[in-house]
Amino acid sequence: MAQLDLDDLPPKIAALLAGLSDGEELVLVQHGAVVGRLAMAESAKVPEPEPPLSPEQHAAEVFENFRASIEDEF
Repeated sequence: MAQLDLDDLPPKIAALLAGLSDGEELVLVQHGAVVGRLAMAESAKVPEPEPPLSPEQHAAEVFENFRASIEDEF
């Protein structure tokens, strides 16, 4: 599957793509001819990122990852 990073596009195009609603379709035209269509599906929504960890939680996660890697090594 091809992937396109919106950060690599001009802002106007990135805003157009990011603003598509569920079920909305975008027609790609080149020299007056339709060359493709993009449709926004409901399942394509990006989940909201999780809130950042507190310093204590972050330290616990780092320690747990370190402990697990040591156990895997030996």
